[in-house]
Amino acid sequence: METLYDWLSLLAFAGLITLFLNRSAMDNPPDTIWHYMPPSIACAVANYVGNEGYGAVAIAILAGVLAYVHLVLKAFSKPDN
Repeated sequence: METLYDWLSLLAFAGLITLFLNRSAMDNPPDTIWHYMPPSIACAVANYVGNEGYGAVAIAILAGVLAYVHLVLKAFSKPDN
């Protein structure tokens, strides 16, 4: 844990884990474990790319992770009652 990309990737991945655990405890979860694979892999790729010196690309990938979480997993929207 030496670079900014290590910490940002870890923070995004921890958010994914928290969202997954929260939703897996629901009676009817709105998603499956497979929905979490693309952003998880993207966190690892962003960390690698950032550590290799391509900071702008790493930030863009992490922004893509946030967009995926917002648009596909709908983490930032209110739940339907």
